[in-house]
Amino acid sequence: METINEIFYYYSQNASYVWEQFYRHFLMSAYGVLFAAIVAIPLGILIARYHRLSTWVMSLANIIQTIPALAMLAVLMLVMGLGTNTVVFALFLYSLLPIIKNTYTGIRNVDQALLESGKAMGMTKFQVLRMVELPLAISVIMAGLRTALVITIGIATIGTFIGAGGLGDIILRGTNATDGTAIILAGAIPTALMAVISDISMGLLERKFSPSKKNKKIAFQQQTAA
Repeated sequence: METINEIFYYYSQNASYVWEQFYRHFLMSAYGVLFAAIVAIPLGILIARYHRLSTWVMSLANIIQTIPALAMLAVLMLVMGLGTNTVVFALFLYSLLPIIKNTYTGIRNVDQALLESGKAMGMTKFQVLRMVELPLAISVIMAGLRTALVITIGIATIGTFIGAGGLGDIILRGTNATDGTAIILAGAIPTALMAVISDISMGLLERKFSPSKKNKKIAFQQQTAA
């Protein structure tokens, strides 16, 4: 009970600082995933088209994923220096695998009969991608973004070691304090809440874009019109 009181006392005394670090932490994670999505979604589509490339691309992404986060930051720090940009780039690298994998899986699992129907209607490859494949694969792609965001939120805490800030700063302060359990928890709890809220929010978006939901909506509209 005493620890809980100390946590609330810390929040009351440092509310603006905690919120600033919370916002900074989320922005680093979100930018890492956003930049990864810009690269990984087209790359996932490409390897779905050219299946032979998938083994090489997936292997490279898997290798990146297995590198310890501290080692990754240490190497990037030597090239890019200290600060936020280094952490965002590291988060970008860690986000590639889930997004590429889910994009590849989503595109490959589209029913071939639907693709043939689109081609028979005179659609170009780009039109088939935009009007058939992506709408059917979007929920799977969203699941990859969801996984990537949760991963990056956890990894971003170590950005404090290279001066990037974030909730890791609060946790580090707690580890340096004599009796810093409450301070450590004051940084860890918002990090966990951020991950949970992001997971739930992305899960809702994933279900919203699910093809089954769209089909039910279309069927309901057709019944209403009839």
